[in-house]
Amino acid sequence: MLVSPKILWFLALGFLPSTLLAIPMPSQEEMWKMLQAQQQEIQELKKQLKKTDEKAEAAVEVADSHTSTNTADGAPGWWKNTQLGGYGELHYNGGDKDRVDFHRFVVMVNHQFNDDIRLYSEVELEHSLSGDDEPGEVELEQAFIEFNLNESLRAKTGLFLVPVGMLNERHEPTTFFGVERNPIESNIIPTTWWEAGAALSGEFADQFQYDIALHSGLETPIEGDSAFNIRSGRQKVANATAKDGAVTGRINWNGVSGVSVGGSVQYQNDITQSSLSEDISALLLSTHTDIRKGPVGFRAMYAHWDLDGDAPSLVGRDTQDGWFVEPSYFFDTDAGEIGLFGRYNRYDNQGGSSMDTEYEQFDVGLNFWPHPNVVLKADMAFVNAPSSGNDDEILNLGVGFHY
Repeated sequence: MLVSPKILWFLALGFLPSTLLAIPMPSQEEMWKMLQAQQQEIQELKKQLKKTDEKAEAAVEVADSHTSTNTADGAPGWWKNTQLGGYGELHYNGGDKDRVDFHRFVVMVNHQFNDDIRLYSEVELEHSLSGDDEPGEVELEQAFIEFNLNESLRAKTGLFLVPVGMLNERHEPTTFFGVERNPIESNIIPTTWWEAGAALSGEFADQFQYDIALHSGLETPIEGDSAFNIRSGRQKVANATAKDGAVTGRINWNGVSGVSVGGSVQYQNDITQSSLSEDISALLLSTHTDIRKGPVGFRAMYAHWDLDGDAPSLVGRDTQDGWFVEPSYFFDTDAGEIGLFGRYNRYDNQGGSSMDTEYEQFDVGLNFWPHPNVVLKADMAFVNAPSSGNDDEILNLGVGFHY
């Protein structure tokens, strides 16, 4: 026989009162003791929680202090104030050379010690391989500390790029036309050119920027094919002779948007570092213009060395000079920016010679920037050599980047 669910509910309710009555109820005194015990437990838990909070706060303070101290000391925490950068460029040169070369790969590490003190450094690998019988070398091109003296004046000391020309301080491949740098800033101004010393730089009148530097100097050979050749005189601050230093000054005017006009001067009392009985003083004068107005660009430069003394005159290197003009035109595409350029160059590292020693070069080509920090390049270089050299027509292809 099945039992109705209602009957089961009534039976359960009937037994419930008797079950509850069977459970003994605590007395008033027992309930008071239970309340006191619970209150004591709550107080103990509060004390433990307070101690835990105090320990946590102390740990945070110690960690903050440790991180702050270590960051200031350049230890753990340095990554917050350190920046990595660099650039690279691959070249193909046709003509008589017919070579492919990863010309440069550069890593830059900069560190901000505080609001007013910072480090700049740059290490370069040239021609992919360095070492005995290898074509390239590893070079330290920058390593200096810069100090903010006020809002418009800075000082630096260490190993730095000499403030001359347009490319010497800013020569990432995305910043100039042509696979190769212009021959004036390779042969007359020996880019890339760095020295050790101290310098001041700043701005005034909201239109002018200036640099003045006292630094180590050149040491040119005194015999052979490279005698008194400026580019051959770079010591690269590699256990360099420091008998005779140099002073360099530069000023730029930027009073019109998109226009920069400037000039540099350098003087060294003896560019042979006392290798001869006579001092061979050297004076460099250069001027440059860099204009970009809308799609139209124009660059021009003139640089001139004057070497005093009989020895440079005997090989025609008492005068070394060169100049170029470079018009350009830019236009945008969906794939990126394209720039077309032409450049006419003339230079002579033996301008004091009675012989024909002047080079003439015409470059024409284009740059394509699929991204502002990436560039593809193609150009033709038509070289008219002096009577002692060979003319050449060179197809140049390249890719470059910086970050």
